[in-house]
Amino acid sequence: MIGYRAGSAMLSATPGNPGQKASNPFTGPGLWSRVWPFAALAVLAEASVALPPGPRSAVAVLVSVLLLLATAAAFGLPWSRLPDWLPVLVPLLYTGSVLALILAAGTNSGAGIVILMPLVWTALFQRRIDSACLVAAIVIVEIIVSLVPTSVGAGVTIRRVIFWATLGALVSLATHGLRESIQRSQDRTAQLQSRLRELTVLADRDRIAADLRDKVIQRIFAAGLTLQSVASQTSERDVQNKIGTTVTELDQTVRMLRDAIFGLEQRPGELTFRQEIMVLVGDLSPAPEVSFSGPVDTALPPAARDELISRLAEALSPGGAAGGATRISFSAGHDSFRTVIETGADGSPVSWTIAAEPG
Repeated sequence: MIGYRAGSAMLSATPGNPGQKASNPFTGPGLWSRVWPFAALAVLAEASVALPPGPRSAVAVLVSVLLLLATAAAFGLPWSRLPDWLPVLVPLLYTGSVLALILAAGTNSGAGIVILMPLVWTALFQRRIDSACLVAAIVIVEIIVSLVPTSVGAGVTIRRVIFWATLGALVSLATHGLRESIQRSQDRTAQLQSRLRELTVLADRDRIAADLRDKVIQRIFAAGLTLQSVASQTSERDVQNKIGTTVTELDQTVRMLRDAIFGLEQRPGELTFRQEIMVLVGDLSPAPEVSFSGPVDTALPPAARDELISRLAEALSPGGAAGGATRISFSAGHDSFRTVIETGADGSPVSWTIAAEPG
């Protein structure tokens, strides 16, 4: 349970982007949940020295306690104003405390396993370089401990250096790899959630567009036909004119609704043909009048659409064939796409016809 809670706190304290400056492990929310498992074990390790046969050196015990207190006091330093490399000194202080503890309790007392705690701390909360420094410090500690006279053979020194260095490197690499794997999973989950929200919005927009197309436009069109039928049944000129004006307004409303539908069906990050044309003519002065008829946004394949826009930009330039255009109309049919440009010089239109590929 202790390991699980410490790990959970670690995940919440880990910075999201490896390229960003790492957050300080000795400050921030959740600090107590990260510290208390290590603090409890440190206190228990110091208390274990009192077990029979007792400490071998009172001086070593005092040094161990003082270094442990210095480690705890380091959490209160103003880390935001200190150099980025300085946090590694805190686990190094704890490593020195463990060395003194081992010398106080005896090299064969079993207290040596506590040396893993500063390494686990750096692997969970600090940088790779900090873990590398701790691995080197552990190797030095084991060499010092092995030089203390004991009843074991001389081969123990080499064996301890190999085993502890290997174990420390494995713990460090495994933990850092786990952190990176978890971070990648969190990033992927965030991307999937963002995509899901986008698809939900697109589904709602498609539904609204379908309702406008299948219901609203059809009813307005039917109302226009009814009015035209009524106009043909009356002989009063004023009534016919008013009905004709109303039908024209209904036709314009249908066009506006279709434009809105095309906007709803557009995917984020994409410009429709209409939008590209409006951006193009928006840079002209004076800007020509632009009209669209039919499904111009979907009639042309991408290659033909890019070619048409390129040719239009060239023709509408100040020195182009259609410079000073007053009106541009685009109409999409079943198998053709027609562009007509009316210039202000002689009023004669310039037209282009581009075949639309099926699908």
